[in-house]
Amino acid sequence: YGRTRLEVIDPQGLLAHVPSPTTVWMSHGDMVQDLPADFVPLARTPNCPMAAVRHKSKPVYCVQFHPEVTHTPCGGQILRNFLYEICGCKGTWEMGNFINETIEAVRARVKKDERVICGLSGGVDSSVVSALLHKAIGDSLVCIFVDNGFLRKNEVELVEATFRDHFQINLRVARAADRFFTRLAGVTDPQEKRKRIGHEFIEVFKDEAKSIPNAKYLAQGTLYPDVIESGHGISGTSANIKLHHNVGGLPAELGFELIEPLRDLFKDEVRTAGMHLGLPEEIIWRHPFPGPGLAVRTIGEVTPQRVQLLQQVDEIVIDEIRSAGWYKSIGQAFAVLLPVSSVGVMGDDRSYEGQQVAAIRFVETTDFMTADWVRIDYEVLERISSRIINEVRGINRVVYDVSSKPPSTIEWE
Repeated sequence: YGRTRLEVIDPQGLLAHVPSPTTVWMSHGDMVQDLPADFVPLARTPNCPMAAVRHKSKPVYCVQFHPEVTHTPCGGQILRNFLYEICGCKGTWEMGNFINETIEAVRARVKKDERVICGLSGGVDSSVVSALLHKAIGDSLVCIFVDNGFLRKNEVELVEATFRDHFQINLRVARAADRFFTRLAGVTDPQEKRKRIGHEFIEVFKDEAKSIPNAKYLAQGTLYPDVIESGHGISGTSANIKLHHNVGGLPAELGFELIEPLRDLFKDEVRTAGMHLGLPEEIIWRHPFPGPGLAVRTIGEVTPQRVQLLQQVDEIVIDEIRSAGWYKSIGQAFAVLLPVSSVGVMGDDRSYEGQQVAAIRFVETTDFMTADWVRIDYEVLERISSRIINEVRGINRVVYDVSSKPPSTIEWE
């Protein structure tokens, strides 16, 4: 699992202009040991003798690594070889065309007397959806922002100032923290957390939607990685890595038809769309934040007290990497609160009871299908650790996560 070296045996066709050896990203539990007579090997790795093969007479190629992810540096060249040289495709697709086509499709679908509800989170995905739909249908769009109690510190105020005041979008804020905390009382299983948050999200939406006349559609910021990880990829049912509250199920429960304009895009493409739509840089480059929020970064039981601790830690982490100039170089940065008591020394006394551990996770990625941990300056980590331990009562140890995706996921839950 992860990064490995690929030796190119046949530097033509699919692997033309690919240096040997080269780095590729692998994630599999099986491997091909013997080939049928009609296939020949194109490349191998130290533990995978048939890492790429082709049919002798038909245009059929197979690889057992991931050329589509950014951690395979020559993956773009491999895909270009396949699309342009082997398949004869032409690269005419542009983001501007996607935006115009999406706007026209939404206008053709949504009638003038109908309303579209968008679940706004303040992240880049839902922000791009909101801007795209507002450009298409104007005041027929109504955004609902659910304050579930698991948000970053001061997130509600930021969203209100950005979307209601600056963009003049019809925004409604549902303050429902107590409902979500009650729903999660005593729950520690990650999948169960996501299910319960998703179900409560539906109930809150139902309550808010009752006051919106002619609401027929629900718009969501679903991306293609969400679809894949939920087992609903274009190739059919696949492994369910984790539940995404915005993939499958919601429209039937809510009684709305679904609009998912970003469903076929990856994160870097969504950011490009945001730039085309004129969104501010601070929105476009915001790090991803999970739909269930800090509830899935609070390992174990989720309580208001533990979430408040994590909000303080999260604020310090983001503040320090911004100050150090690292924010844009990191694909996603966050803190995780662990249900682990840690022995420490505070002043001249031993500390243990009520003390917890905070884990810091920084990853570099553009497509979020694969990710590697960031080799950040030790001085930055030192400042983060020192501030957390000195400023957040209840945290006496900070650790740094050095695992990649795969085999780990980016989020802990």
